[in-house]
Amino acid sequence: MAERTLTVASTHGLHARPAALFVKTVTDSGHTVELQKGERAINAASILGVVSLGVNHGDEVTLRVQGDDDEAVLDQLATFLEKDHDA
Repeated sequence: MAERTLTVASTHGLHARPAALFVKTVTDSGHTVELQKGERAINAASILGVVSLGVNHGDEVTLRVQGDDDEAVLDQLATFLEKDHDA
């Protein structure tokens, strides 16, 4: 399992559009991915779960990826979250 804590860059956080893009990226990876903010962790393949975390610009989140090539998938997802999708 690969794990990384990072800061979310999107100006308005993970609202509906970037959350949907993130979930699609997770789903397309075929890996088990967990997204955690504070003490709450969710299945990152769930749009409702991602949106319900209330991730805002500048929030620290932790990603956990399980599966083959977990580091490569983690890199891809981290790059997604570290990009401003509202620009």
